[in-house]
Amino acid sequence: MLTLSQRLSQQQKLSPQQIQYQKLLQLNTLALEQRIKTELELNPILEEEMELSQETDDKEKDGEDDYESVEVKDPDKEEFELEDYMNDDNYDHERIYRNSEDEQYHPIAPVRESLAEHLTEQLTMLNLDENLYRLGLEIIGNLDDSGYLKRGLPELLNELELFEHITIDPGEAENLLQKIQLFDPIGIASRDLQECLLIQLRADKDADTYYKYLAEKMLLEFYDDFTKRRFEMLKQKMNLSDETLRETVHFIQDLNPKPGEGNIESAEMNQISPDFIIEKVENDYVITLNDRSMPSITISRQYLEMFDNNRKRGKKSPREKETYKFLREKFESAKWFIACIQQRRETLMKIMQAIFQRQYEFFEKGPKALRPMIYKDIAEEIGMDISTISRVVNGKYVQSLQGIHELKYFFSEGLSTDSGDEVSNKHIKERLKEIIDGENKLKPFSDDKLAELLNDEGIHIARRTVAKYREQLRLPVARLRKEL
Repeated sequence: MLTLSQRLSQQQKLSPQQIQYQKLLQLNTLALEQRIKTELELNPILEEEMELSQETDDKEKDGEDDYESVEVKDPDKEEFELEDYMNDDNYDHERIYRNSEDEQYHPIAPVRESLAEHLTEQLTMLNLDENLYRLGLEIIGNLDDSGYLKRGLPELLNELELFEHITIDPGEAENLLQKIQLFDPIGIASRDLQECLLIQLRADKDADTYYKYLAEKMLLEFYDDFTKRRFEMLKQKMNLSDETLRETVHFIQDLNPKPGEGNIESAEMNQISPDFIIEKVENDYVITLNDRSMPSITISRQYLEMFDNNRKRGKKSPREKETYKFLREKFESAKWFIACIQQRRETLMKIMQAIFQRQYEFFEKGPKALRPMIYKDIAEEIGMDISTISRVVNGKYVQSLQGIHELKYFFSEGLSTDSGDEVSNKHIKERLKEIIDGENKLKPFSDDKLAELLNDEGIHIARRTVAKYREQLRLPVARLRKEL
């Protein structure tokens, strides 16, 4: 049986322009620069402006930010005139300005050799046969960030035999691995920490013979006691004096536990480019959006003329209609793209200014003055949605006198103190680190004791919370912080 019914409902849908704006909002400075270059390639209506007018330079110097929003007109309406976009005053507002005089030359960093390249070069010098050389490459390719061999040698041999029909004697493979472990950096491709330390120890020809002997004995026979820092037991088992034990332990601690780290560049090394720069000029702070390297884009006059001529033409051929449709779509896309970039710029500055006002004490005094703050605080202050704040702060950085920090760093929950004030959990972490740095290393504080000390200062915190913060600070438990 068919029936008719009415239903009233509300739906919220994002327009393509809003979606584009949200996507641009998520990009950091480097990603946006790449996005603009991609749009320049895809949209012929857009072009990069190489030179700026003197009027624009004067505005930049005066610090004026009176960018006007781009008005999107319907090309089919009669009031559309080419002069609307060709007039110098109006046309200037469709550009994203950069002052060429403010550009600074930054030399490109020289290409550095990666760890894999460094090891492969040494492998080539061994003059191995084809099969062993292939195994050597396989070993180098299976090193983790610390320089340890992630997979067992038998497993690598099985894979070579199964997939590449290469059969290598396990004895020859072990011999090759030992040669690679003596490459620079020494101890690379070790299978565990004990092997890594022993390789470095035995390769040191200039070390004191006596302490070298004691260190090797300690690593071979009492390795578990050493790693768990049971110094009293080591002293008794090896029959050592306090001074000899201290020198032996220090001898081992001077070795490199992570040979993969150091001066050789890894593929994951990246340089952070701050999105904002906060500078102190006399007694005032100046917030700048770090977008000087961004291409200056504008609407192409040549394509605007072509578009206008095509529109004014009366009867059009099918090809002219298709051209007109293409130019209109690209024109609308270009106008919206420029408008979205300008809107992104204004949104970023609003959020950064709101963060700065709430965290002013941080920029003056440092991490201890960080106040509790959540996304909702900034959203309510500037009248935006929490999701917008989240998109902006994720993956974007600010450079100030206190260093370079991700915007997410300034958001944290707070705890109440006995005085009634609220302190950020980042402040608590800073205080926790101070206490641990100042403790007696012969008798380090346990997590219970650390919680007790913080409670005495009026910060009520549980032991498990102390343990969580300590782990986030990458500080070991009391037993492993013990020193001689």
